Amino acid sequence: MKDSNRTVRWGILGTARIAEKISIAIHQADNAELTCIASRDAVKAADWSQRHSAKRSVGSYEALLQDPDIDAVYIPLPPSMHGEWTVRAAKAGKHVLCEKPLALNVNQAREMRRVCLENQVQLMDGVMWYHHPRAHQMLKMLRSDALGEHRRFTSSFTFCWDDVPENDLRLQRDLGGGSLGDLGWYCIGAALWAFNELPQKVFGTARPYNDVDYNFSGIMWFTKNRIASFDCGFDVSMRKWFELAGTKGSLVCDDFTRPWENKKPAFSVNDGFGNATKYETEAPLQETCMINHFSDIIRSGRLEQQWPDLGINTQRVLNALDYSARTETVVNLADFFPTS
Repeated sequence: MKDSNRTVRWGILGTARIAEKISIAIHQADNAELTCIASRDAVKAADWSQRHSAKRSVGSYEALLQDPDIDAVYIPLPPSMHGEWTVRAAKAGKHVLCEKPLALNVNQAREMRRVCLENQVQLMDGVMWYHHPRAHQMLKMLRSDALGEHRRFTSSFTFCWDDVPENDLRLQRDLGGGSLGDLGWYCIGAALWAFNELPQKVFGTARPYNDVDYNFSGIMWFTKNRIASFDCGFDVSMRKWFELAGTKGSLVCDDFTRPWENKKPAFSVNDGFGNATKYETEAPLQETCMINHFSDIIRSGRLEQQWPDLGINTQRVLNALDYSARTETVVNLADFFPTS
């Protein structure tokens, strides 16, 4: 039902560190409120609620889902829990903003989408940069003829742990850990966003640690002579850039996942002759952009199917790359989790 003026009431399942950033975004967003925080530890939930100005707290995730005064939930739980709690939220009639990776595998992600559609609620993964004005301006440039025919998309997303946090969920495969899911998700999604289709085949290679990929390199082959490659990992200094190169020029964004602090969001277009044109955009918090967009979808009453579709396609490519690295083979995507 369309109601363009109503306040969207948000709940958060869990007190993970990323939830703090989302709470700030909800408070900054237009016509949104942070109504409830849930934790399996009621004392912890109450303390978090006080520190981050949630209206109330509850001591279980299910209690939040049964609250009739909640419209949307944000799920920052470990990836191994995304499927279960997205399905539960959808069946309770809540719209779902779920952290990445969306699921442990694409079949689980498809089930999440199916249940959300069945219950007429929005599903979206928590990748923020897609919703920023800079991304909109870059996509407009990519859809024009400014770069000529697209040929190669290259990206990196890395950071370096000085000391390996052995108990971190990102180092536990059964919880959905690994640099591919934590960081490579952004690189894969960016390539799909830029080329607007799935690759035909992929190849990956990784350095394992605790049965997860500590760093990962991947190649994706697309139609029309286009290739995307990326690297991600927990053992290289912070990098978060991409370049899309075409026959006439290239577009470069040095910080696509999140603008460097104290710098205006920008990207550049190079003409291949040493000349670069810099484009600067507005600088709202990308978390707030995402919450505003998601809340607008709820108020409009019209679900945007491209968001769960992008998440599922990203998951499918990620799983194929993981399988490729583990078997040391090139994977044809048509043979791996076929489209359905």
